[in-house]
This record gives sequence, C-alpha cells and structure tokens, in this order.
Amino acid sequence: MNEAFSEVDGGDLEILIIADHASSHVPDDIDLGIDPALLDNHIAVDIGVAQVSRLLADQLGCKAVMGGVSRLVIDLNREEDAPGLLPVMSDGHAVPGNRHADLTERMIRFHHPYHHHIGALLDRMGSPFILSVHSFTPRLASDPGQQRPWDIGILYNEDDRAARIAIPLLETAGLTVGDQLPYSGKVLNATMNRHAEGNGIPYLGIEMRQDLVGGAAGQKRFADMLAPIVLQCRNRLA
Repeated sequence: MNEAFSEVDGGDLEILIIADHASSHVPDDIDLGIDPALLDNHIAVDIGVAQVSRLLADQLGCKAVMGGVSRLVIDLNREEDAPGLLPVMSDGHAVPGNRHADLTERMIRFHHPYHHHIGALLDRMGSPFILSVHSFTPRLASDPGQQRPWDIGILYNEDDRAARIAIPLLETAGLTVGDQLPYSGKVLNATMNRHAEGNGIPYLGIEMRQDLVGGAAGQKRFADMLAPIVLQCRNRLA
C-alpha cells in the first residue's frame, strides 16, 4: 500500500469516490509537535469519511481513493502553491512541527503520488463521475458563535450540474441541505477543480456533518441515502 493513499476496489462502475481527508495517520518520522489526542479531532481528519466512502464503494460497485495521511501532515485538498498546504495553526491549535518542515519533500512524498494516482484512475475510465466526500464539524472552537445546522452541504465551483440534481433529492430524503455551505466551493475546491472541472468530468462534492457520521449507524444511514442519489447524478450526467 502506498503511504500517500489507500484504495477500495468495490468494482468497475465508472464512479470514483475521492476522500482527501479520510486519514488521521502521521508517519513515525514526522513530528507535528501536537498532543496526540488532537489526531482524533476534526483538525486532523474528516470524521466518518473513510467509513462512509468504503460503504459507498461497496454499495455502488466502484473504486474509492482515500488520502493516506492527516491533513496536518499535508493538505491534499489544496493547490500546489496554496499557503495552507502545511498548516501551522488549525482552529486555534498550533502545529509547531510544521513551521520548519520541508514542503517540497512532503509534496513529493504525499501530494504528488496521491493526485497522480487519481488522474491515472480517471484516465482509464471512459465516462467517469466523481464523488468527493468530506465532513465538517458542527462548531468551530475559533468561532463558537457560528451556527452550522445543516446535515449535509453541497459544494462546487463553476460546475453545479450534479448539485442541482442532488440537492432536491437529499431534501426529499429528509436532510437539511446547505447549498455552498458551511463554506463555498468557489473558495475551497482544489481537488475537484483539478480533476473534475479541469477535465470536464461531472462530480458531486458533499460535506457531511461529523456528529451525524461519527458512529456505525450514522455512517450506514448516510451511505444508504447517498448511494441512489449519486447513481442518479451519474446516470444523468456521465
């Protein structure tokens, strides 16, 4: 297994699930200088994403690619020249080990192979559709007054085709849906800008609320709701 990513091979349906922040892993030779307990926190990992992505890959019969390291090691959902690639602060927590880290080394070790693998998988598909899976915390420690009441958010930059299909279906399924919430895909959409919008590939970008997918029952509930909706988006657009 490549340390930059893991892959779930659920089958050959031409849907690719991409989960940039699915892992809290920090390699033994990297010292972030933080309390290890923070690796279970949202600043280190998108809680519930790995489990939901695996369930979806199995249900849909498709592949999933999941980032192999914590976003505190390097943020795989950032452009290669973005200032947030190596976070030195996240939601009020300092990450002192990144202050003098070698960005080039981490790019070569993690960022490049992760994105090259995604590109190679998409190149082998005749008519691909991408599902981007993230999760968000109900509240930020650095902004406790901010309300985040949505069950799921749908993010996009310029291509909102799948969003327009999915949002009413998710609402019909009983979810409170944020359109470009809790933040806008026009601001943070690096992986989808690169692999989907940059290549004309239709995609759906989702953000699940972490307290709803923190356990097995919630993870199964979301996977069961999302699978037919993703399939509808793919069948209408791919």
